[in-house]
Amino acid sequence: MSLRVVLVRSQIAANIGSTARVMRNFGVSELVLVAPETDPLAPAARQLSTHGEVLLHSARIVPDLATALADCVRVAATSAKIEGRIRSQAQGLPDEIIPQLITAMNSGPVALVFGPERDGLMTDEISRCTHLIHIPSDAGYPTLNLAQSVAICLYEARLAMLRTSGELPSGPSPIPFALQDRMFAALRESLERVGFLYDERADSLWHAVRQLIARAGPSEQEAKILLGLARQLRWLADRKTPDEV
Repeated sequence: MSLRVVLVRSQIAANIGSTARVMRNFGVSELVLVAPETDPLAPAARQLSTHGEVLLHSARIVPDLATALADCVRVAATSAKIEGRIRSQAQGLPDEIIPQLITAMNSGPVALVFGPERDGLMTDEISRCTHLIHIPSDAGYPTLNLAQSVAICLYEARLAMLRTSGELPSGPSPIPFALQDRMFAALRESLERVGFLYDERADSLWHAVRQLIARAGPSEQEAKILLGLARQLRWLADRKTPDEV
């Protein structure tokens, strides 16, 4: 995977360790530290990295962000601050931006950039990035822990990669038109038989019911369940006398 996690001026060793653990959870192995203000091999980092300690040893330490991103084809910064012309122009949600990074991996390395715990990334650092990811959190306390932000972004990256590879279907396949047609015809007939659709409002009410079901995008198995429901409603209607229906 050519996905790189870049931590800029990290100040807390435990957060670097927690980030390494999260990276192992989601199958990301390239960690770059830009001018860290703490030792990535400090006891607190190693203690929280668990099975990610190997990433602490292999982490590349560079003096500035330009060096960390020199070969990247697309870069997304993360920040809780989205005010201002530069920040507002490129900002979006994780599930909007990260799939674009995963697609760009076909052309070269991509990176997710996270700022220091105290102040976050500076505006000139964000301006070097292609996108700005904003994780929507409560306005009363919008700043997430560094490792939590990494976890959210790498989760979205993992989903995007699995969908791209076909390992994670994006949703149920549309059911064949013939089955849809049979399902809707059976449902309409059964709803008419039990008296749910009647008089001049029948067509508009049926349209609403049909649209409700169509928007839900039922799977083939669910369509068969609805056919069974229609069959049972017709059976019920046949058992009742005209006065009871």
